[in-house]
Amino acid sequence: MIQIDALPAFTDNYLWLLQDAATRCCAVVDPGDAAPVLDWLAAHPGWQLSDILVTHHHHDHVGGVERLKQATGATVYGPAKENIPARDVALADGQRISVLGLDFEILEVPGHTLGHIAYYHAAAQPLLFCGDTLFAAGCGRLFEGTPAQMYASLSRLAALPGNTLVYCTHEYTLSNLRFARAVEPDNPAIAKRFAEVSAWRDAGRISLPSTIALEQATNPFLRSQEPAVARQADERSGPLEATPSAVFASLRAWKDRF
Repeated sequence: MIQIDALPAFTDNYLWLLQDAATRCCAVVDPGDAAPVLDWLAAHPGWQLSDILVTHHHHDHVGGVERLKQATGATVYGPAKENIPARDVALADGQRISVLGLDFEILEVPGHTLGHIAYYHAAAQPLLFCGDTLFAAGCGRLFEGTPAQMYASLSRLAALPGNTLVYCTHEYTLSNLRFARAVEPDNPAIAKRFAEVSAWRDAGRISLPSTIALEQATNPFLRSQEPAVARQADERSGPLEATPSAVFASLRAWKDRF
C-alpha cells in the first residue's frame, strides 16, 4: 500500500511524497525545493528516495531536482519536450513507467507549458499527478500554450474515471472557488464546496486531493458546455462562437483579471 503525503513548499506549493513502507522507498512529485524532502528523509532514517517525477519545467517544480539527485541518486523522470534538470528518463505521451510498484501512463497535457505531462495510475483507486494543468476548481495559466490546447488537455483529464484522485501542486482551491461562484452563483455543489474548503483552511487542513467527479461538478473550466457557464462568458466577452473551447477561452481571460 502506497501512502501519499503533501510536503508544503514556498507559500502554496505541495510536493507529493509517495511512500512504500514495505521497501522503505519513496518518490516525490515536482520538488521545487529540495529542503522539505531532505528534512523528511532525515526524520525517517532508513528510507531512500528512489524516484523524482516532474510534470513541467517551471522553477517551483524543478528547483530542488539536482540537489535531490546528488544527495540520493534518485531516478529523474520528466517531459521529453522540456528542459528538465538532471533528467534520466524523457517521457512522451502514452509511455508507461513503474514507480514503487505503481504503473503510470504518461499523458501529454499542453497549455500551461507546451511540454507539460501528467502521470496517471489506472486502478480500483486511480491516481493523477497533474502539476499545474488541472487545479482544484481551476486550471493553470496559459504561459506557453493556446486556449484550444488547454481545453483539449482538460477535456482529456475530465474523461478519466470520476473517482480518480487529483493531486495538483498548489493550494489555490479557495481562490478558485471564489471565481467558480462568480461564474455559477446558483450552483449548489460550488456553494457546498466553498463552505467545506473554507472550514478546512480555517482549521489548517489542506484541500487536496480532489476527484475528477468533484471537478466536473464544481470547476468552471470543465463546465464550458453548461448553458449557465456559456451565458456568463457571453456577458463578459460579448456573443461567443457557440463552442465549449471558445467559452473556456473567455473564462480563462476572465480568471486572469479576477
